[in-house]
Amino acid sequence: MRHLAEADRVPANTALEINQQTDTNSRQRLREAASLSPQDLTSRLEELNAEWDFERTLELEAAATGLAAVALAWTIRGKALWLPGFVSGMLLLHAVTGWYPMLPLFRRWGIRTQMEIDRERYAVKALRGDFDDLVGDTAGERARAAWRAVHG
Repeated sequence: MRHLAEADRVPANTALEINQQTDTNSRQRLREAASLSPQDLTSRLEELNAEWDFERTLELEAAATGLAAVALAWTIRGKALWLPGFVSGMLLLHAVTGWYPMLPLFRRWGIRTQMEIDRERYAVKALRGDFDDLVGDTAGERARAAWRAVHG
């Protein structure tokens, strides 16, 4: 089995048409953002910073399912303890392969990976002009300007 980079695991386990729709939606938002003011672009960046990625959504779903199963097991004397075991096994599978049972549903709902969100974030930063000042007389000046661009 080929080991996929962290950023590639979820798209590799997602239907091609969903990946294409995710890219199409991002490009459409960028076309709309191209006519926004710098202040509106900053607001869009704040929205992107608040967007939940696939991994965070998976963590919430798995934890909520596990806690619900423990609560259920408490009330019916342990008969639901298989569910936290199942969830743990699925998390292990996701860690190794990138696949998860809820992946197709989450992706159809438009939940993106951190890399997909970051691509749009940096495109919006480019539209806002954050990378226009990546000039300088020394490598150190250019490096500091690059650091400010990605952390500003």
